[in-house]
Amino acid sequence: MKTILRFIFIGLAVVVTGVSLVLVYVKFWLPDVGAAPELKINTTAAQIERGRYLANHVSVCMDCHSTRDWNLFAGPPKAGTEGKGGERFGPEMGLPGTIYSRNITPAGVGHWTDGELFRAITSGVTREGKALFPLMPHPSYGRMDQEDIKSIIAYLRSLKPISNEVPDSELEFPMNFIVNTIPQKPNFQTRPDTTDQIAYGRYMVNAAGCAECHTKREKGEHVAGMEFAGSAEFALPGGIVRSANLTPDAETGLGRWTKAAFIARFKALDPATGYKPHPVKPGDRQTIMPWPMYAGMSEQDLGAIYTYLQTLKPIPNRVVTFTPTTSEKETIASK
Repeated sequence: MKTILRFIFIGLAVVVTGVSLVLVYVKFWLPDVGAAPELKINTTAAQIERGRYLANHVSVCMDCHSTRDWNLFAGPPKAGTEGKGGERFGPEMGLPGTIYSRNITPAGVGHWTDGELFRAITSGVTREGKALFPLMPHPSYGRMDQEDIKSIIAYLRSLKPISNEVPDSELEFPMNFIVNTIPQKPNFQTRPDTTDQIAYGRYMVNAAGCAECHTKREKGEHVAGMEFAGSAEFALPGGIVRSANLTPDAETGLGRWTKAAFIARFKALDPATGYKPHPVKPGDRQTIMPWPMYAGMSEQDLGAIYTYLQTLKPIPNRVVTFTPTTSEKETIASK
């Protein structure tokens, strides 16, 4: 019996030692994406304008890195807060911890080199070498055209500096270890010509991070086989928001939508559509979808996105996009 117990003890010691070594490696040796590139962007007016378009209407950096006014529908960024950061994203939104968006104005990242910003956006590693949780979808941005990333950086450099001390993000165990394994070296793509609507649409869908919000999550991870089918949940003060099904399923997705209707949903920001940033009360329909920001996307780009989405595998998934936290318990279904 003593011999058996001795072997059990030795086995447990080996396992504990092995796990400890793995945790030490993950915590202190990762992420490993290489040094920030030696990069100096020679900014042009055209580059800043391209970056402004991407940061405000496609990749919508300003959506998370500004202060959103949740007293209005779709929570539009408050004027004068562009890039100041400090928005909180917590466990109530299905996240494994509490994450705060960073101050990306020159007051927050002015001391970062262009290469350090480039690495953070495309690989998810900070100036200090720490991993960023992919709430900012850096794996997607690492598949963009390098020139588009440089344009975003040029635009960020042009922002008004706003002094704003942002709290540190805190991830729960085991995500505080797992996060170090997520950053990867980028796999840059060349932006396709607009004449290839499917390839160009795929590029724009990636740049816009559509899959990030429109794919169901469990414990912070995308559910395999549910890509673009919606059902990701987000808790807001007035209720639970769920993302819509973007696959071409005829009954529950975009299968019966025309390109014109798809574009109009983004562009027709008037009271009749419900997408104008109007005042909302607790229990009123609300969304995290930044409709006013995406409304600034060109019709050409929106059309290409529609064309690509129509090539996806249809996934039947009827989504109730908003459930108010009121006594009425009413629900509003996706159409």
